[in-house]
Amino acid sequence: MYPLIRFAREVMAARRAPRLPPMGAHVSTHRVWPWDLDPWWELNNGRTLTLYDLGRIPMAIRLGIVQAMRENGWGFTVAGNSVRYRKRIKLFHRFTQVSRTLGWDGRFLYMDQSMWIEGECANHMLLRVAIVGSGRKGIVTPAEFMAALGYHGESPALPDWVHAWIAADAQRPWPPVLPETLERRTDDLPA
Repeated sequence: MYPLIRFAREVMAARRAPRLPPMGAHVSTHRVWPWDLDPWWELNNGRTLTLYDLGRIPMAIRLGIVQAMRENGWGFTVAGNSVRYRKRIKLFHRFTQVSRTLGWDGRFLYMDQSMWIEGECANHMLLRVAIVGSGRKGIVTPAEFMAALGYHGESPALPDWVHAWIAADAQRPWPPVLPETLERRTDDLPA
């Protein structure tokens, strides 16, 4: 189940917090509850992605992203991500989450989020986000989107590791190629 109560609490706090500059970092603190765990009594990797919403959406509020989307009829969607896990987060551990925008290219905004426990990074996510228009508009260019936020400058230079991720992901086949030996168990798979 989606953590609606925690989400509502974070949204209310973000509305009261000062506005962030375009590349500003949103910092929040959370706790791991029993319903966040996997069978090994640590934070579930899928739940990690959900808990990242508790940092990303409040960050979007503080940056003015949510307001700009409402005013323009735009939406906000994750278009890809990569997570690196390094330290286990266990039951009742408190962790700090840092969320920030790194920059953008012609199609996507690039953000990173990290979870910290006792001064050590437990995991780190790089994601790209698309701003989508209503109807047939499709993807809104990041330059247009940033102008709606009042930012008219160029994107900060994306780090080399972000460029490497973009290049590697561009080589990945889409749609994925299914193995010929796959036993067909559903009619949903292509012929």
